[in-house]
Amino acid sequence: MASSRKVIRKSIRKLRNSLTDEQQSAAEKSLTINFFQHVKPAKNARIGVYLENDGELRTNLLIQSLWSEGVDLYLPVIHPFSGVTLLFQKYEKNSPMKQNRYAILEPELNCSQICPLAQLNYLLLPLVAFDDSGNRLGMGGGYYDRTLARYYRENWQQPRLIGLAHECQKVSALPTEAWDVPLPTIITPQHCYQW
Repeated sequence: MASSRKVIRKSIRKLRNSLTDEQQSAAEKSLTINFFQHVKPAKNARIGVYLENDGELRTNLLIQSLWSEGVDLYLPVIHPFSGVTLLFQKYEKNSPMKQNRYAILEPELNCSQICPLAQLNYLLLPLVAFDDSGNRLGMGGGYYDRTLARYYRENWQQPRLIGLAHECQKVSALPTEAWDVPLPTIITPQHCYQW
């Protein structure tokens, strides 16, 4: 199973990285429109979001639009002690940023700006691939799966989990492992899938 997951991961990453800058820009605009058609965050909602990397669906326009709606945004930060889970730190236009071990930008750690996972209203997740049942295949590090394990074990109602992806990242079925966290909602530039 691990080898088939690796093959899917490699294939879909190659596919999304082959998208041109124009295709990425068009997808980003369509995603932002589609997001607001399906999600109506309250003013002062707390939303975890990500900064794109490795061909992921761009989020800058969505971030700017959410800020203009008065939403508080939080970016994932690799936990400084465990090193295998994520914290979510407030993200503002002037937030000091640094590159993490994967060369992904994250806010410089400020413990007073951390929002506990259960206090986020929404969490927007990146993914490599998703299937017809809402299963998500990530980059393979397991950060989101480990971070969300307690969420699923204890059946939390918040945050609402939403995956963001290009339509080309959809496959009919993914091989899953016990630790995989399925998503109830995935939004692409063209569709909103709900399970």
